Amino acid sequence: MRMSVMDVGSNAVRLVVVDAEDGVPLPVHTAKWKVRLSEEVGPCGVIPEESVGQLATAVAAAAGTARRWGAAEPLAFATTVVRSAPNRVDVLRTIGEETGVRLCTLPGEVEAELTFLGARQWMGWRAGPLAMFDIGGGSLEVAFGRGRLPDYVASLPLGARRLTREFFDGEDLPTEQSVKALRRKVRHQLRDVAARIRWEGPRTAVATSRTFQQLARLGGAAPGRHGPFMERQLSRADLRRCRDRLAALPASERATLPGVSAPRAAQSLAGAIVGHTAMKLTDVKTVTLCPWAIREGVLLRHMEDGGEWWAEVSGREAAAPAVQPVPLRIAALQH
Repeated sequence: MRMSVMDVGSNAVRLVVVDAEDGVPLPVHTAKWKVRLSEEVGPCGVIPEESVGQLATAVAAAAGTARRWGAAEPLAFATTVVRSAPNRVDVLRTIGEETGVRLCTLPGEVEAELTFLGARQWMGWRAGPLAMFDIGGGSLEVAFGRGRLPDYVASLPLGARRLTREFFDGEDLPTEQSVKALRRKVRHQLRDVAARIRWEGPRTAVATSRTFQQLARLGGAAPGRHGPFMERQLSRADLRRCRDRLAALPASERATLPGVSAPRAAQSLAGAIVGHTAMKLTDVKTVTLCPWAIREGVLLRHMEDGGEWWAEVSGREAAAPAVQPVPLRIAALQH
């Protein structure tokens, strides 16, 4: 069975086409279309009409590519930049009308659970009690669990792009005061979540995001061309050095560093601050970089439960205030 998943993020539309054999999604083709939504969205979060048109073009191209590779309509979802947009409903409706693709948004806690599912499948049961961190452009997802699905999830407004805009806007070289203010906010927002992760005492911690991948490369991990099976880790001490190195450079010069791409150079410092603070507060000394994340989680969930759960997610009324999750056994956050 050939399937595909489409992920509309803050910087790109990504497509993965897989063959689903024996419960494992084996990739046969991947593609990416740059959209840079995060650069076009203003402080109010509204996605401009021109950007919606560019997004529709990318979504249509991704859907066409999936068909050419013999896959059915992609399981298509958008992350924080669309989910939090005041004109989200109009954006989803326009994409559907112009491309025929049913693009949906998922609550942050569901994103965390699906990302954990992908990470657990990759890491296996030998990883034991597992903590997961994912830094996106708009949010930070954290999860912990002993089984296939997490026992605890949280989604916090601590995305690298969001914090860069809030604290470093207009500063090519961030001031010491701005950096300290950002660190205070991250510590405050993470306090309760970190206390829960420390109490759980995970045996293994994983990081799944592009932000962590680039920071690990800056910290000396093998480049992506060595393949997904190369073990990559990032220690808290190395991440602290990466953070300090990035803080000493103007945003315009960070792209010269190993692993730091030009589109993410400006937000790399905020990502490093969030990552280091999260590891410090949760008492995690090392994270393993996991190549499987939310896209693989969506595919795994679909393979396990069939199309009913996704049809319910993507078929919600466009006028609803938010797309609600299909029951996924999300842990209560008040523990």
